[in-house]
Amino acid sequence: MQTKRLEGRDEPILEPDLPILDSHIHLFDLPGNRYMLEDYLADANAGHNIVGSIYCETQAFSRPDGPEHLRPLGEVEFANGVAAMCASGVYGSCKVAHGIIGHANLTLGSVVGELLDRCMEAAPDRFRGIRHVAVEPPDDRAYKYIMTFRPPRGVLETPGYPLGLAELEKRNLVFDAAVWHPTVPRLIELVDQFPNLTFVLNHMACAVGVDMSDTEKAELFTTWSTNLREIAKRPNVVCKTGGLGMPFWGFGFEEREDPVGSGELAAAWRPFLETAIEAFGADRCMMESNFPPDGRSGGFVPTWNAYKILTANASDDEKAALYHGTAARVYDLEI
Repeated sequence: MQTKRLEGRDEPILEPDLPILDSHIHLFDLPGNRYMLEDYLADANAGHNIVGSIYCETQAFSRPDGPEHLRPLGEVEFANGVAAMCASGVYGSCKVAHGIIGHANLTLGSVVGELLDRCMEAAPDRFRGIRHVAVEPPDDRAYKYIMTFRPPRGVLETPGYPLGLAELEKRNLVFDAAVWHPTVPRLIELVDQFPNLTFVLNHMACAVGVDMSDTEKAELFTTWSTNLREIAKRPNVVCKTGGLGMPFWGFGFEEREDPVGSGELAAAWRPFLETAIEAFGADRCMMESNFPPDGRSGGFVPTWNAYKILTANASDDEKAALYHGTAARVYDLEI
């Protein structure tokens, strides 16, 4: 993964005292693609006041054998170990993996209940729910940025998926929903089916705009914003506001050889972020770095500066909700 995550560390930190519970990070160690605790701590300690973070699954540390439905337990065990290391204070004050979102293959149906129970036993203070990625590109143009596999289509339509969601609902766990804009209408049907389950919409349901003309991008924004406002009408849905550094949005920053600063990021991201916050309200939005994937567009410091530029006119209460309060409430965490 080509990354710009170290760029822009000389930028002055905007609102350096604002506490941030980074609502979405990944850690993994793959051939040629490594981002582990020391890497995140280097980013988190670069100037912004990152007090903690929510670990989100990548399946990078799943068990290599055993029953298929239990293999994701390995990643929860890994994340809980990282969290325990950070909670000791040995590595500073940032509580990395303060909350944990694991993986479960919901297409397997109710059998995932056993996995959820095991995860709750393995990380009772931190395990808060699961994510099962169900992204579907609108066409083949986005595939050039998908490096490991082609996501299967129709995941949300499988008979087992709602049965798996029901197991989450029984245990009062959270479902992190990773979909792209074409799949939002189907996700809305599931949200309506489970009004007592909290859905956390990842990355504002990424509007996939790769290699689009200006006309296509205008049509895309209309479709995306309409769907986003519709799902925001459901009170059991909250939104992770971020993920804009991923190349799927079509901004093109990943192709730039020169550093990209926070002002330029903010200018490009403004229509999308402002639409999401307006649709959900600050008390149902949580800011995220989504690092390292978002590092393909800009550095960790400029990314958070860009979000602070875009929320500069928010009240103190709104900023508190956006940057730590909503995530702490939804994932039931103390910071």
